Amino acid sequence: MAQADIDEGLYSRQLYVIDHDAMRRMGKADVLIAGMRGLGVEIAKNVILAGVRSVTIQDEGVVEWRDLSSQFYLKEADLGQNRALCSEKQLSSLNVYVRVSAWTKKLDEDFLSKFQVVVLTNSPLEEQLRVGAFCHSNNIKFIVADTRGLCGQLFCDFGESFEVRDTNGETPVSAMIAHISKDNPGIVTCTDEESHEFTDGMFVNFSEIQGMTELNSYGPIEIKVRDIYSFSICDTSNFSEYVKGGVATEVKQTEILSFKPLNVALDEAIRDPELVEMTDYGKTQRHLSLHLAFQALHRFTQKYSRAPHPRSQADAEVLVTITKELCTDAKFDELDEDAVRQLSLVASGDLAPVNAFIGGLAAQEVVKACSGKFTPLRQWLYFDALECLPQENDGVLSEDACAPRDSRYDGQIAVFGSAFQDKLKKQSYFLVGAGAIGCELLKNFALIGLGAGEGGNITVTDMDSIERSNLNRQFLFHSKDIGRLKSEVAAESVKEMNPYMNITAHQNRVCPETEEVYVLYSHLPKRSAPKGKTNLSSIQSNQTRQVTSSGLPFWMGAKRCPHPLTFDTNNTTHMDFIVAAGNLYGQIYGITGSRNRADIQSNLQGVKVPEFTPKSSVKIAVTDQELKEENEERKEEDKVKLEMLKEKLSKLQLKDQSFRMHPQEFEKDDDSNFHMDYIVAASNLRAENYDIPTADRHKSKLIAGRIIPAIATTTAAIAGLMCLELYKLVQGHQKLTSYRNAYINLATQYFVLSQPCVAPTFTVAGRRYSLWDDFLVQGRHEGQKEMTLEELLKHIKENHKLSITGLYYGTAVLYSDLSDHTDRLKLSITDLVRTATKHEIPDHQQMLEIVPSFEEDEDFQTVLFIRYLLR
Repeated sequence: MAQADIDEGLYSRQLYVIDHDAMRRMGKADVLIAGMRGLGVEIAKNVILAGVRSVTIQDEGVVEWRDLSSQFYLKEADLGQNRALCSEKQLSSLNVYVRVSAWTKKLDEDFLSKFQVVVLTNSPLEEQLRVGAFCHSNNIKFIVADTRGLCGQLFCDFGESFEVRDTNGETPVSAMIAHISKDNPGIVTCTDEESHEFTDGMFVNFSEIQGMTELNSYGPIEIKVRDIYSFSICDTSNFSEYVKGGVATEVKQTEILSFKPLNVALDEAIRDPELVEMTDYGKTQRHLSLHLAFQALHRFTQKYSRAPHPRSQADAEVLVTITKELCTDAKFDELDEDAVRQLSLVASGDLAPVNAFIGGLAAQEVVKACSGKFTPLRQWLYFDALECLPQENDGVLSEDACAPRDSRYDGQIAVFGSAFQDKLKKQSYFLVGAGAIGCELLKNFALIGLGAGEGGNITVTDMDSIERSNLNRQFLFHSKDIGRLKSEVAAESVKEMNPYMNITAHQNRVCPETEEVYVLYSHLPKRSAPKGKTNLSSIQSNQTRQVTSSGLPFWMGAKRCPHPLTFDTNNTTHMDFIVAAGNLYGQIYGITGSRNRADIQSNLQGVKVPEFTPKSSVKIAVTDQELKEENEERKEEDKVKLEMLKEKLSKLQLKDQSFRMHPQEFEKDDDSNFHMDYIVAASNLRAENYDIPTADRHKSKLIAGRIIPAIATTTAAIAGLMCLELYKLVQGHQKLTSYRNAYINLATQYFVLSQPCVAPTFTVAGRRYSLWDDFLVQGRHEGQKEMTLEELLKHIKENHKLSITGLYYGTAVLYSDLSDHTDRLKLSITDLVRTATKHEIPDHQQMLEIVPSFEEDEDFQTVLFIRYLLR
């Protein structure tokens, strides 16, 4: 795939994660994914979306009821048919640039030799060892992925010499230079605007140095950090004297990694724990135990020709015995027997969220294998979410409760039982957003049966329509859906996955204006949008003042002295600016523009651009205070100019009714509207003014469009983790220790799953409170008048032993003992709110969220609410 052939419209978000070179390497890779149950199809989906050359899906088995628990491309009508053949058509529709084919025969060596990457899912250990040995000896990247109920396993072998071109994918570190000494070694001092981010052993290139120009062409130089503002380099004693300027930029170094073959890594993992990547540092011994327990599962299956029965205590003890035998061979004496038993009890299960997580990770390893981008897994990874199981006081699940029922949820019932499945069906959930994570969540909702029964429902709202750039991550959408509403198409797609889903699609923004639709049970304060940093107020090109009032050079350190540019019709950037700006002005005034650069260039030949002369009266702001005053003056000038412009436009419109301005909404993803053309040209001309590096269209779109880099593998993994937490919520887990926060970096295989922090508590009037506590007050009982302010104050005093000193609703003060509010004491609470806010309470609103302050809380540490029920 040549760079010109990379479809930036489709891959735009992913290209900010995986660069063009990595995408080209991926475009040459042929990938085999064996096993088309839930885990296999998850990996295949993510790899196809990523954009390799071809994906072959292999499976000799046929569709069973339990497959429908996590395989989103299988239907009840497919029962008894080959899994790979049933999945081929829908996988093929995900990406027109990826050739997808199905294979239903065994994996022989002639067939395996056609691929650069081979992935085995849910396969016997004997097959893993056979295929792994062949792949290692033939330099084929080899990945094993397996899930058993709430547990998962991942293994990677990328050969004895695998080149990683970029270990972390981060933007190269850079720093502005203030001085370089002539010394051995030379000392580079960075500007004191902020500390540099270099580390020992990094290599850097130098550019734009004046004086000691030898460094500009020296090539990558290894550095040694001295402190946060300086580092040492090579011998500079024979170089020219440093004058000013310069930038030091990190040069990413390739790294060669060596992997052990599966048969070796299988035995060495216990002796060398560094071979096992931790996903939860509180479960180190459990993960090592799972390494042996997964091997024991293979032995169990080989001996009994089946997996352990769901919730069979007898089978669990057999698995513990087999695992202990492996412990003796491996000289491992810290076996977590309980983890082995739990694995046996759930091993027959097949859960969509676990497959989404492990599948996302496995697909990311395929991307690494194909592209050489990011650090691969070295070499084992284990994951479990056994804390999702019912807690002790919820009773013990029986074999009968978890036995198969010829149901599409059999894979989930095997883990949680049939009663929990019924509970999931009755849930009502509200999902805001049908984008990348939204699509993945809806997929999981459909597979686990959330809201798919009587009384259950999923409501999804999203205002956006489908764009081409969405198709790379939002797999529920296809090319034929472009222009349609996301929520509608997403709802249709999940109904295809699970026809029993009760799902309603909306296109509303969730905000105070839509409270009536969604019945938000609280008065939410409006939050201002985060203020982004603005490209800085410009300093006019006035070189008459070279020093500050203290006598120091003004243009020093990070401050660049700008210089004027001479307009040249033969300069591509200059012409880009003229063509884009001219066409944008035409669009604003309804005038048809022109793309004929030759004609435009010809028309410009006679244009004489006056030479730039700085105004002698211009003063450059040196301090923040001067800049603030200058901006205030400029605002006043701009107001006057704007009023004059409005007056002129008004007169023109009166004379000519056809004269109208048409505001243009910025759209970054339309390459025909000149919006990005103008931004790229204007920003690069500005960069030339200040002698700073220009940015290409790809980078400019990232900045101007505030694009968040994204890839399907991460969204799949995150959605899987979210739905594991959902299991706990639906069951009603009360122990904080069963819940997990997660931070994952798939680029470097860094995982932190941790227990949430306990909410901070505080004591008021002898009672402990947390942020989750509030006072629920029934404002009106049937047949009675509504509570008054006086009665509310009395109610809180009698029931909670607290004296209210103030009541606040949003920004309005309802009551304060510092003011004379005696006239309000007899008002009902609704009348009080109307009086204080000067607004009516909407008829649909069922609760008022009132913030109190208390006399007993001298330190103002409470964050409690009075939730006042109106109905």
